[in-house]
Amino acid sequence: MALLHCDFFSDVLGLCCSMDVILPQPPAPATGAKARVRRRGWPTLYLLHGLSDDHTIWQRRTSIERYVADLGLAVVMPAVHRSFYTDMACGYRYWTFVSEELLRLCRAFFPLSERREDTFVAGLSMGGYGAFKLALRCPDRYAAAASLSGALDMVGLLKSDPNRQGEMRNVFGDLDGLEGSDNDLLALARRVARSRGPKPALYQWCGIDDFLYPFNLVFRDRAAKLGLDLTYRESPGGHDWGCWDTHIQNVLQWLPLRRRRHG
Repeated sequence: MALLHCDFFSDVLGLCCSMDVILPQPPAPATGAKARVRRRGWPTLYLLHGLSDDHTIWQRRTSIERYVADLGLAVVMPAVHRSFYTDMACGYRYWTFVSEELLRLCRAFFPLSERREDTFVAGLSMGGYGAFKLALRCPDRYAAAASLSGALDMVGLLKSDPNRQGEMRNVFGDLDGLEGSDNDLLALARRVARSRGPKPALYQWCGIDDFLYPFNLVFRDRAAKLGLDLTYRESPGGHDWGCWDTHIQNVLQWLPLRRRRHG
């Protein structure tokens, strides 16, 4: 494996950005299957951080590099600060950055597959929200998405906790307009379910002691009612890295990888 710390300029944001990238070890010169894998590019997991974190956090708090070592999977971990993966009302255009520019730049910088069936996204907390938003707003680009302890019902969360509303107005603008918008995962789930286009596979886990657990149940029940392809898991646990380090391994086993390396 190779771990790269990448600093680059974003035209969308108008500033320098950072991401950590894990790449599989290139195979030795050969013919046959291994050579074909290299030419097609590596399947890729875009792995998203939470509200108070950055692009380094998955490396610092989990063994993600070791977990993907035998999978032939690249992992891209970008920094988006406290943006909720959104074109902010008072801030930067992080949705446009992560949904359009990031994929284009990563595929130009690194040997990554551009095939939908090789493109996945996952995240924790705010990153779980971002992962499902990317998959539900861009179902033609992502085959699968996973949320760990995700903020999946933002409308319900903000109604239940007015103390969060100040910062979230900087992100989403007028909160009265959040429900039913492109930033409302419940509305996006309904839109994807009713469409005739591709539908990503979804994986959702939340600890039953997590403050976001009730809002995860709301999304789970809505997805079930809509008939979406959702794998739902829950277990004892709170909003902490001990849980996420464990359950990211389950996510990796669940991903529909078409090829895995062994040995």
